[in-house]
Amino acid sequence: MKFLTTLSILIISVIFLHAQTSLDKSLEHNQINRTYSIYIPATYDGIEAVPLVFNLHGYTSNSAQQELYTNFKPIADTANFILVHPNGTSESGAQFWNVGFFPSNVDDVGFLETLIDTISENYNIDLDRVFSTGMSNGGFMSYLLACESDRFTAVASVTGSMTQLNYDNCNTVKPIPAMQIHGTNDPTVPYEGTQQFLHVDSVVSFWVNHNNCDDEPVIIDIDNISPNDGTNTIHYTYSGGDEGSSVELYKVINGGHTWPGAPFSIGPTSQDFNASKVIWEFFSKYPKTVSSTNTISNQSKDLQINVFPNPAREILNIEKKNDSQAYAQIFNAKGQKVTETFFEYSTQLDISKLPEGIYMLLIQSDEIVISKKILVQ
Repeated sequence: MKFLTTLSILIISVIFLHAQTSLDKSLEHNQINRTYSIYIPATYDGIEAVPLVFNLHGYTSNSAQQELYTNFKPIADTANFILVHPNGTSESGAQFWNVGFFPSNVDDVGFLETLIDTISENYNIDLDRVFSTGMSNGGFMSYLLACESDRFTAVASVTGSMTQLNYDNCNTVKPIPAMQIHGTNDPTVPYEGTQQFLHVDSVVSFWVNHNNCDDEPVIIDIDNISPNDGTNTIHYTYSGGDEGSSVELYKVINGGHTWPGAPFSIGPTSQDFNASKVIWEFFSKYPKTVSSTNTISNQSKDLQINVFPNPAREILNIEKKNDSQAYAQIFNAKGQKVTETFFEYSTQLDISKLPEGIYMLLIQSDEIVISKKILVQ
């Protein structure tokens, strides 16, 4: 039986403080200490499963610089998603993501997948809405994730491209909505590409063909509301792809190696649109699958679970009507799992050593999930 990921369902709201939280964290992956920052918006309550957005820095940059330059936090606050800024490694002498430019054995795909698991163990993440964006090398990395990982729903690249190696070996079978934002005068990652990486138009064509989108895009000129920035932008949308997927290109005429709408300029920067905002608008359209699931109330009826007594003191009894295997877990008010068990028709959970208080019981069976508050006294 396939069980849902532990914390992709409801957890009581008292687990989390209703305040913005920025945390600097680390984990060990393949014997390398990897660091990242995570931002929890004030709107996050632990009850509703929320999207997870990775924002990847460029070559020689870092998570703090990417966070400041792209300014995603206000969007996370209003849209209620958890925002992660990971760091690459410095094996080449400068911090980078391993997309094949340098001889390296660093497994950044594995690291970012492990990071998804780590975060979803501690926060209520909607695993059907995990996204990656990034600038330059971070954009290259986002496309590598689209090709080599099945954990990401959609990707967006700003001033990045696809390496020839990634293009030749991209073997993903599912549709991946993709957005590309690129300046035609980018001196670092030229729009026309090089021997190492693709022309931006070729990147767009690759994902249009992969997703089976319409050949002809809808083309819109973005209003030139900041004529003094020296740029203008053409927006291409290729829709009609498999499972509702699409591909979008923001072609910034005369734009440089920059993030449109950034709070400060490091080169020719369009202020006619905000890249972070349009990226989230793009991401927000997509779950990983188009199929819908039952509501909690319907799931509860189908599973027919009886939990007693409640309040409880020493033993908590769980009974259900069918013989399918089920997985029961109890979480405390800090979101920590305090006990768990697999069972078929019934089970008894020993709660005699638990401190008094409110707990959340989560039961999963046949991909049906129910939750119930338990009072231990």
